[in-house]
Amino acid sequence: MHRKTASIGAQRAVTALGIVCLIAGWAWVSRGQPEYVLPGPIAVLKGVARFFTEPQLAAHAGISLFRVVLSVAAAMILALILAALVRRWRMLDETIERRILTFFNAFPSVGWAILGVIWFSISNTTVIFVQVAIILPFCLINALAGFRQIDPDMDELGHSLTRSVWRRFRLLSLPLVAPFLLSGLRVAYGICWKIALVAELFGASSGLGYQLARAQSVSDATMVFACCIVIVLIFLVTDLLFLKPFVQRFSVNQ
Repeated sequence: MHRKTASIGAQRAVTALGIVCLIAGWAWVSRGQPEYVLPGPIAVLKGVARFFTEPQLAAHAGISLFRVVLSVAAAMILALILAALVRRWRMLDETIERRILTFFNAFPSVGWAILGVIWFSISNTTVIFVQVAIILPFCLINALAGFRQIDPDMDELGHSLTRSVWRRFRLLSLPLVAPFLLSGLRVAYGICWKIALVAELFGASSGLGYQLARAQSVSDATMVFACCIVIVLIFLVTDLLFLKPFVQRFSVNQ
């Protein structure tokens, strides 16, 4: 036990030392660069602090978070529906997994962004459409894997207990598939943040991507760094406080 605690402490010390060295190297390199090219850590930290002190910037961060959460929820629901259809009618396996899934996996992200602007103009719908289209394959893969692991004997048990398709799905299939869905949820959430800026750069007049576009137009590298760090902070906080504990708790309950 003591060895394990010491090992964890050593790992954290090495990580902290690595971060300190990285920041020190960043500060050293930025000394000879103009701020519009490479701002120093202090300048970027002040830029990040603006998101906590200026309501307008905080609103942009909140809008991006709302879009990401809504997009992930929509993609998970759509993936669950498609996977359930494959489970119910095996003839759809060829269409959904080998055609639809392959198409979404291969389609370029930028292509979705351009199509979203053409179809929905500059709007929330555009951003959400782009994000859902890109993360849908990751959600669908996990949902399909979850339904495949259901034991046929469990299906027979469900049929013997009730004839209601909805009750069998809600009380039997969904709890069995949930661990796969939750694992896919964390992956999809991380990927959605990676593409959120691209989606908002193309199709939004608000959000962190919009702030990046404004910063690029005036060569404000400090705001570019600040926006990216704010995204990292939002992801870490939501993952540590909500997603990770929820997944662990469900796994324990299982």
